[in-house]
Amino acid sequence: MSKKDKTEAVEPQANTAEETNAANAAAANATAANAAAANATAANAAAANATAANAAAEDSDGAAESAEEKIEEPAIETLLEQANQEITDLRDKNLRMMAEFDNFRRRTAREKLDLQKTAGERIFKDMLPLIDDFERAKQAMTQTDDIEAVRQGIELIYQKFVSFLKQNEVVAIETENADFDTEYHEAITTFAAGDDKKGKVIDCTQKGYKLGDKVIRFAKVVVGE
Repeated sequence: MSKKDKTEAVEPQANTAEETNAANAAAANATAANAAAANATAANAAAANATAANAAAEDSDGAAESAEEKIEEPAIETLLEQANQEITDLRDKNLRMMAEFDNFRRRTAREKLDLQKTAGERIFKDMLPLIDDFERAKQAMTQTDDIEAVRQGIELIYQKFVSFLKQNEVVAIETENADFDTEYHEAITTFAAGDDKKGKVIDCTQKGYKLGDKVIRFAKVVVGE
């Protein structure tokens, strides 16, 4: 074979190798493109799934909020009804208490007035026997000349009257040799009686009386200085 023929034989082989390599490269590129397309499709699918998941989550949150609102609305209405009922009960209770207090106040005032009337009635009733004694003494003075008997009769009436006062807790304020005390005594004047009588009651011009622990009349006295 000549050199030219050898060259011509080699050239077709070389062209065939190049074509094969080119075809392989094209196939590889096609495979890579297909892989890229597949990855893109998978990515799109994943994105779609994520979007669907987000939508589902939003729907779930919305449903949950709606359920909470449905639950909260009846609860608030129930609380309002309970509060209104409590207010009504308290108002009624307050009105009843005010009515009861008003009745108690009226009843107490009536009982106090009745007690005052009853106490006054009892005192006057207990004084009637003393009036009877004075009337008998008055009649006796016109029918006898025995002054001593009249004096004794008057003394008995006086002691009876003092006893009546004590029974009603009315007692005389002590003044004899007592120290002057503005809580019980009213000084009408002073008298020079020496150092031993200074600040003491020298004389009593009008007796004072106490009803229990309360002074109902001060004793009018003369005070030594």
